[in-house]
Amino acid sequence: MAGIKYIFFDLDGTLTNPAEGITNSVAHALKYYGISVSDRTQLYKFIGPPLAQSFSEFYGFSPEKAKEAVEKYREYFADTGIFENKVYDYIPEVLESLKKAGFSLAMATSKPEVFAKRIADKFDLTQYFDFIGGSLLDNSRTDKGEVIEYVLSSLKADREKIIMVGDRFHDILGAKRCGVLSVGVLYGFGSLAELKEAGADYIAETPKKLEELLMAI
Repeated sequence: MAGIKYIFFDLDGTLTNPAEGITNSVAHALKYYGISVSDRTQLYKFIGPPLAQSFSEFYGFSPEKAKEAVEKYREYFADTGIFENKVYDYIPEVLESLKKAGFSLAMATSKPEVFAKRIADKFDLTQYFDFIGGSLLDNSRTDKGEVIEYVLSSLKADREKIIMVGDRFHDILGAKRCGVLSVGVLYGFGSLAELKEAGADYIAETPKKLEELLMAI
């Protein structure tokens, strides 16, 4: 990994654990359609991928219905679910260490950029990032590859000097489409099998192991 200068981080499942807020928001949307979920862990699969895609894939919603479901999701998320969230232990230390080592850090998330920035501000993470990039509220630029391209273009970064860190296969596949290296983390919501199948270049079991890996560049 010699020559890496830019480290792109996914948000949900990589920097923070958003399980409570996201599952509450999904449940709120599903309730509108008369769908109840007794086991909230069944909704963990919504953490990471674009929401409209997940409503279509997991509940068979048409594109129009999925778009409406995202709006229902945001009714709860925008003011309440957004902060039903917590930073993973040791993540601030990882970011500070990498920043001090001279890396340029950026956030590349499929979450709407406006929400990602509010979360970063709330949990005092903004200070570590040179750029925070995400999707738009009109449900465009949700694909992780599109987000990565947007962030690298905004930073005018050389893709050969970038590595993407994320917990789901979408992060790894997005990195591959953009021609950048990737690290899959196991403390989030993706499995080792999922990350390996997607083709992650590196795997880190914990935030501490992630720090050690990236600092060894």
